[in-house]
Amino acid sequence: MTRTIRLALTLTIAATPLAAQVRLTGAGATFPNPIYQQWFDHYAKTTDVRVNYQPLGSGAGIRQFLQGTVDFGASDGPMTDEEIAQVGGNVMHVPTVLGAVAVTYNLPGIGIAPLKLDGTLIADLFLGRITRWNDPRIVALNPGLALPAADVIVVHRSDGSGTTFVFTDFLAKVSPAWREEVGSRTAVRWPVGLGGRGNEGVTAQVKQLEGSIGYVEVAYAVANLLPAAEVRNRTGAFVAPHVASISAAAASVSFPAGTDFRVSITDAPGATAYPISSFTWLLVKRQDPDSRKRTALKGLLEWLTSPEAQGMASSMGYAPLPASVAELVRGEIAGS
Repeated sequence: MTRTIRLALTLTIAATPLAAQVRLTGAGATFPNPIYQQWFDHYAKTTDVRVNYQPLGSGAGIRQFLQGTVDFGASDGPMTDEEIAQVGGNVMHVPTVLGAVAVTYNLPGIGIAPLKLDGTLIADLFLGRITRWNDPRIVALNPGLALPAADVIVVHRSDGSGTTFVFTDFLAKVSPAWREEVGSRTAVRWPVGLGGRGNEGVTAQVKQLEGSIGYVEVAYAVANLLPAAEVRNRTGAFVAPHVASISAAAASVSFPAGTDFRVSITDAPGATAYPISSFTWLLVKRQDPDSRKRTALKGLLEWLTSPEAQGMASSMGYAPLPASVAELVRGEIAGS
């Protein structure tokens, strides 16, 4: 065999896998980005599907899905009826995993015991009504902590964010003042505070600023060794965000027949439920004219809701879908 023929065969063999690859693009939520990157990397090693996912925030994910510039969007806040109407109902909300929003803070002088907060207190901190860490209301919930006479520095998201949606959804349920003055959306007009872009931006601000308080997906707090407050739930128990307490929040969910999976589990019942928990969703077309991408995306979704993929969630600080929910989702995917 001549050198020219050998070279041609080598190039042909090398090019074939690339030609067979299907490339999917997605954008949106930063909340599940750590597990998504792990999932997509693992899936690429075992299939011919490559996923380019950009964690731009849930607002951007919904916007790019509406504009048709991505194969799928991702959001921690479900699309509104008005947004769904913009695509003629051609969207399926696919729950992929459960996560939680941690209320994190930078108070190095209080020791290792976690700060205890309730919903109305968190709302008043982010409304700017409580401005000092030794405020009597904070002290009353934390009698053993040496809270400083320091200013509270509020840090919030500056971009459209599903993390913000989950956080403000909880606050709107437990604080009439928050519901009336700010409300619950992926982007709100913050009364006070500094903005950070993405969970990464808020995490960086809280790490840098002593006396700060912010909210991030719990995986970001864990990865950056930031403390997470114990938040009082509906039963009066103070609960930290972790896999078991997130799963407990989802235990109350009962999806009806024909569900579109748009549901809130903030302020869930249950003594062990963490009250700022949420599903996160991929937004996919029910009908896609590109049959090759449709088949690839369907296979990806089936794997993401499989026991193998869901089993990877706990190590990243996320809670797997309840088995009954995963079964419902796979049935919806199969019928799409």
